[in-house]
Amino acid sequence: MTNLLSEPVPLPCGTVLTNRICKTAMSEGLADNANHATPRLETLYRRWARSGAGLLLSGNIQVDRNHLERPGNIVIDDDSGMRQLARLAQAGKAGGGHFWAQLSHTGRQVIQEINPAPLAPSVVELDVLRGAGFTFAPPREMTEEDIRHAIAQFAYAAGKTREAGFTGVSLHGAHGYLVSQFLSPLTNRRRDEWGGSLRNRARFLLTLLAAVREAVGKDFPIGLKLNSSDFQRGGFTHQECLEVVAMLNDTSLDLLELSGGSLEQPMVIGVSLKDQGIDGRPAATVRREAYFVEFAASIRAVARMPVMVVGGFRTRSVMVDALRRGELDVIGLGRPMIADPDIARRLIAGETDIAPAPEKNLDLLHLLPWNNMQLKRMSDGLEPDLQLKGEAAAAWFAAWEKEYLCALMAHRQGR
Repeated sequence: MTNLLSEPVPLPCGTVLTNRICKTAMSEGLADNANHATPRLETLYRRWARSGAGLLLSGNIQVDRNHLERPGNIVIDDDSGMRQLARLAQAGKAGGGHFWAQLSHTGRQVIQEINPAPLAPSVVELDVLRGAGFTFAPPREMTEEDIRHAIAQFAYAAGKTREAGFTGVSLHGAHGYLVSQFLSPLTNRRRDEWGGSLRNRARFLLTLLAAVREAVGKDFPIGLKLNSSDFQRGGFTHQECLEVVAMLNDTSLDLLELSGGSLEQPMVIGVSLKDQGIDGRPAATVRREAYFVEFAASIRAVARMPVMVVGGFRTRSVMVDALRRGELDVIGLGRPMIADPDIARRLIAGETDIAPAPEKNLDLLHLLPWNNMQLKRMSDGLEPDLQLKGEAAAAWFAAWEKEYLCALMAHRQGR
C-alpha cells in the first residue's frame, strides 16, 4: 500500500515538497534585543531539520518592529540582521528539507507596552481573555499611506528572506493578525476601497500577494495561512473563506494553510471562548481531532493550489484518511513537534500511530507557557521535559517574558 505521508507535493511554482508533513509555525520568542536571529534559534531549527518533516515553517517574523506579537520576535524591516538570518536559514535546511519564513504584522494584536497606538483597519478594541496578563491599547485606523506602507513592508521582508537563503515564504493571514483584520467585518468597518464588500476587504490580501510575488520572483514558493472561519459571530465566515479562495485561484499562491480563530477566539488550540456564530460545530465534532478538517474538503474542492490543514492532528490513521479522501494535501503538526521533535519521521516510517498530546493534561492558561519552555530547552540543546508541570512552566514563562520585555524596551531607549 502506498505510504501517503511520504508522497511528494508539487507546488505551482515548480518546487516540490519531499513529503506531506509540515512543522507548522509556532512563536519561539528567542530573538535578541535588536530582534535579530540568535544561535539559540539556530540550535532549535537544526534540531527540527532532522525531524523528517518535508517543510519547516518559522514562527512569526514581523515586518514592522512596532508591531510585535511578543518581545522575542525576529523582525525584518531593514538589512541589519541579514547575517544572523542567513545562519538561521542554513540551520533550518540542514536536513535537506524546505524552510520557509512566516511573515506577519500584528495590527491591533500587540501589547500596550510595545505599542500604545497600533495600526488596524478600523478602531475596534481587542476583547481578550481577562486574567491572561495581556493589555492592548485601542488601535489607530490606518490611512491609505499606512496601508500601502504595510504592503511594501511585507514585500521587502519577503525579498530579504530569499536573499538570506530561506526556500520559501508564508504570509500570516489568520488568527486575528493584520491580514485577518482586513478580512473580518468585525474589525474592518471601513467605507473606502479597503472595506465593505468581501472583495474590498480582500483587497489588502490580494494586493499584498501580488507585491510579494514581484519581490521574490516566479520560482519562489509563497504560502498563506488563512482562517477557514473566525468562528466568531459577525466575523469572517467559512462561506466567505470559500469566496476568498476562489479569488486566490487567480494569484500565484503555492500553498494554502487552513486554520481558524484568533486571540479572542483561540480555536487553533481547540478552545472556544465566544459564540461561534454560523460556523459553530456540534459537540461531537468539537471533540474530533484536527479541528478544521470538516471545513477543508469544501475548500479543497475550490482551491487550485495544494491545501494544508493545521490544528489537532494526533493520529496517523486520521492523517492518512484525510489525505486519501482528498480533503487536504499536507498535514500540519505543531505542538507534537515540540513534545517529540522526531515525530514526523516516525509517523512517516509507521513506527508510531499516535503523536504526543501533552496538552490533554494541561490547563488552558498553561498551554502556551508549557510549550514555550520546551522550546527554550530545545534551543539550549536539551530534549523536551514531558514531566514539566503546567504551574511551574507558567511561572518560569511569566518571568522569562517579563525579562525579555524589559530588555527590549531598555534596548530601544538606548539604556
